[in-house]
Amino acid sequence: MVSRWGVAVLDALLPPHCLTCDAGVDAQGSLCAACFSGLSFVTAPQCEQCGVPFPHAGAGPLCPGCAARPPSFDAARAALRYDAGSQRLILPFKHADRTELAGPLARHMARAGAALLARAEVVAPVPLHWRRLVSRRYNQAALLSGRLARQAGLPHLPGLLRRARPTPPLGDKGAAERAALLEGAFTVAPRGAARIAGRRVLLVDDVMTSGATAEACTRTLLAAGAAAVDVLAAARVPDPRLERVAGGA
Repeated sequence: MVSRWGVAVLDALLPPHCLTCDAGVDAQGSLCAACFSGLSFVTAPQCEQCGVPFPHAGAGPLCPGCAARPPSFDAARAALRYDAGSQRLILPFKHADRTELAGPLARHMARAGAALLARAEVVAPVPLHWRRLVSRRYNQAALLSGRLARQAGLPHLPGLLRRARPTPPLGDKGAAERAALLEGAFTVAPRGAARIAGRRVLLVDDVMTSGATAEACTRTLLAAGAAAVDVLAAARVPDPRLERVAGGA
């Protein structure tokens, strides 16, 4: 552990600057006031099950999607809305080797998912296909899940799930097409089932869009013997259908 004297020397040699811009800040690993104010945190009102943010209060406990077809996971939560502000953290973390951003993102996630962490028994990330992992050199979801597991004192199973085949981007696909593309895409590693049998798993990802990937992973975990699954993401893409309805109201 770096001593306070060591931190002071480091700060003198390399003055701390904002994680997303060149502005000076008081401490390493923090955001300046302008960049922090650009973040939109996901808070109530939101769907009690999938965690998608509601544009306004009074929408009810569940979003239309969960009311019509409840997901297999018990609850999902995210720290940030996926928008221009959060993309300044998420995209460099995901695509530009800015792995140091895992710490600040995990701290926000721990606050948003405090209830899920409190009841979790093991933590595991959404996996990358091996070809993607080779090209990127790290699984950003595993970096987040590792931080969260250490903070909560929980077992971390980074290799629990495996992506059996690559899948295309799902953002522009319909629900039926997303489900078809993800059918059989995930498996539980050998001996993984024994480690989750009868236990509640916290599944971690960087960005949750439609929830199709979380649903496919959850079904795989439940089929392998997990008692229940919750989902925690760094950022959540708002449901455009809810946004359109709110905009037309």
